[in-house]
Amino acid sequence: MRPKTLITGGAGFIGSHLCDRFLHEGHDVICMDNFITGRPDNVAHLIGDPRFRLIEHDVTNYTYVEGKLDYILHFASPASPIDYLELPIQTLKVGALGTHKALGLAKSKQARLLLASTSEVYGDPLEHPQTESYWGNVNPIGIRGVYDEAKRFAEAMTMAYNRYHGVETRIVRIFNTYGPRMRANDGRVVSNFINQALRGDDITVYGDGSQTRSFQYIDDLVEGVWRLLMSDESEPVNIGNPDETTIAEFASEVVGLTGSGSKVVFEDLPKDDPQVRRPDISKAKAVLGWEPVVKRQDGLQRTTEYFRRELEGSLQD
Repeated sequence: MRPKTLITGGAGFIGSHLCDRFLHEGHDVICMDNFITGRPDNVAHLIGDPRFRLIEHDVTNYTYVEGKLDYILHFASPASPIDYLELPIQTLKVGALGTHKALGLAKSKQARLLLASTSEVYGDPLEHPQTESYWGNVNPIGIRGVYDEAKRFAEAMTMAYNRYHGVETRIVRIFNTYGPRMRANDGRVVSNFINQALRGDDITVYGDGSQTRSFQYIDDLVEGVWRLLMSDESEPVNIGNPDETTIAEFASEVVGLTGSGSKVVFEDLPKDDPQVRRPDISKAKAVLGWEPVVKRQDGLQRTTEYFRRELEGSLQD
């Protein structure tokens, strides 16, 4: 009998790629999404596959799936600054109530649950690079706190279910990820810069551009999630690419890659924006045998081609 996997937030950028991977691995996949930030188009190519089922549902409400369930991947959440600043209550609720509902379902089904956490649990870090043992530097009442603290609470709840109820759990701390199926207007650095460059608009850098980020391609993340889910590691694992770059350097890279005439302009840095971000992936290497393999140039090329097609399609509509 085929394993059955539930992916909450399955019509989102990352969730839809996980749907693809788990179907490829021979699983029956239930994709659950309320489409606040996810898009039906992301999984449209899977409709009609008898092993795939799409359910429109808000996981902060009572959640039940008939029959057996082997794995749950809890990826439901607004996950970009523009989303969680516009949807602060929903972000907090899905991190708290949604995680509670997903864990309750895992307990009742004796399923293994993997929580999508984030590098944002480290806040504006005082430790660099960030290891899993670092507790973070988060402003709980700042504008970004609705996301940071939702994920920190979700981790605490997940470990409580692991220790108290014996639920098999995994926690992935995801660092900046990019690739096809990102929303053009999601407010993330990669999608912002590429789309501004393709349109010939000014590229907006916040602050002086000296802050750093480490970008990983979606395929690398999906591989890391798969390996973590199938491992015996119950404590958090960083999955990210330690190839660190400044935002200003990255903007120049995008301009060169797209052949754009865009100028780089600088605006005020948002409150609590992290100054540095780079994962220490020693644990992922040792425990999962995982490390990223897609070079940034290659990943950006694929992502740019995706956004170029999306832009051309929107102009024809």
